[in-house]
Amino acid sequence: MTTELITGIAELTTQQHEPGAGGPNRLRDAALLIGDDGRIAWIGPAHRAPAADTRTDVAGRAVLPGWVDSHTHLIFAGDRSAEFESRLAGRPYAAGGIQTTVTATRAATAEQLEAGGRRLRAEAEVQGTTFVETKTGYGLDVATELRSARAAAGVADLVSYLGAHVVPVGVDRRDYLDLVTGPMLDAVRPFVQFVDVFCETGAFDVDESREVLAAGRAAGLGLRVHGNQLGESGGVALAVDLGASSVDHCNHLSAADVDALAASSTVATLLPACDLSTRQPFAPARRLLDAGAAIALATNCNPGSSYTTSMPFCIATAVLQMGLTVEEAVWAATRGAALALRGGARTGDRPDPVADGVGQVVVGGRADLQVLDAPSVAHLAYRPGVPLVSAVWRHGVRRRLSS
Repeated sequence: MTTELITGIAELTTQQHEPGAGGPNRLRDAALLIGDDGRIAWIGPAHRAPAADTRTDVAGRAVLPGWVDSHTHLIFAGDRSAEFESRLAGRPYAAGGIQTTVTATRAATAEQLEAGGRRLRAEAEVQGTTFVETKTGYGLDVATELRSARAAAGVADLVSYLGAHVVPVGVDRRDYLDLVTGPMLDAVRPFVQFVDVFCETGAFDVDESREVLAAGRAAGLGLRVHGNQLGESGGVALAVDLGASSVDHCNHLSAADVDALAASSTVATLLPACDLSTRQPFAPARRLLDAGAAIALATNCNPGSSYTTSMPFCIATAVLQMGLTVEEAVWAATRGAALALRGGARTGDRPDPVADGVGQVVVGGRADLQVLDAPSVAHLAYRPGVPLVSAVWRHGVRRRLSS
């Protein structure tokens, strides 16, 4: 690799400070240097820019960290558009539709699963996403969960084991919990960094979820929870009690849930595209932030309840519908999302996103960057639905933007 200077930056969003705490996150008339190791080597005023092997002038555009999509389900087969139309016609959303995807996924080859995941990741990258978490959870037997975990490891930066998605049809509940916490966990362990559980009506209750998370922790995995999507399921309280990295969905929160999150290091990951698709009430983003809780935004890309890879769509929705400022939403989709992915097992060469400076533009951090065809990040909400990303660098390498 060679060094590359990016100059002509009208607005550089660094994410070195939480919104409202510390110094400014947006620098004007800036430049940055990508080192030959794929990391940021220098940041500062354009008129003081150092020499470099190559130079890219972005001509008055905005530069910011690539999006960190911290909650996706990219490894699946099949289609659930009929379920989507039925839901729009008035059928309420429930976890049971997952079984349709399980049937299709079990019938798919490893090559088909990985190819589908790579297609979705490429689609996300065109929209500025440079760091992705994804999950298993559409296999629900040892062979398919293992096949899914291998495929996920070939697609995503970090992988969560979600064998505890739902209990498959025709399987005894106790037998399935023993499988999830035993042979299935042992099989996927080399390929995953987190254990996740769907703590919800129609999936797993608090005691069952605690058992799944305890087994994952004993295997050295970080903890994550799907919680409080369809009601006050107890998932938030469980996540906080166990020190989980994140609890995701968070649509239905009691005052005690909000206070618990605010007093913890657990990040509340909010999934606005899913809320729109399922017609659930939006997660109370403003209430969480005002209480002092940390939040992240993610797509929840999956075939049933949120079939989108667009982080810009989620950001615009969070600003226009959930009461966040642009600065807060962009933070939640970059550095906030990286914080939601801390604490995972260091399996193989998988990165520690916080230590690696993921979701930031900081000297020594990974050069995961995007350029907007706009002078400011404000255009992400000011011009919703418009494809604004004009260039992306991942690990310091400029990507070819084609999905």
